[in-house]
Amino acid sequence: MKKRLSEEKFDSAVSRLGCTPQTIEIARGVLVEGLPQKLFVDRFGITPGAVSQAVSRVWEASEDSSKLVRVTARLPPFRAFIVKKWEREAKEK
Repeated sequence: MKKRLSEEKFDSAVSRLGCTPQTIEIARGVLVEGLPQKLFVDRFGITPGAVSQAVSRVWEASEDSSKLVRVTARLPPFRAFIVKKWEREAKEK
């Protein structure tokens, strides 16, 4: 299933992020216009992972996460596993 957003939901998500114009162009093209990610790989000469990351960043911001807080941390693998499990559970709720 392709991830899609309305223009309104996209604009709302982007307004909460500090995105570069390139990230906005990529994410809008994929999420709003339904263009293939490969198009942006070729257009900007960047990796597929970079395109995917741009799209994912905006997609995640579009989810109703008003009660969630994003954190960045360096953890030992066993603790990271637990945190990732908590994240999955939070997304399911």
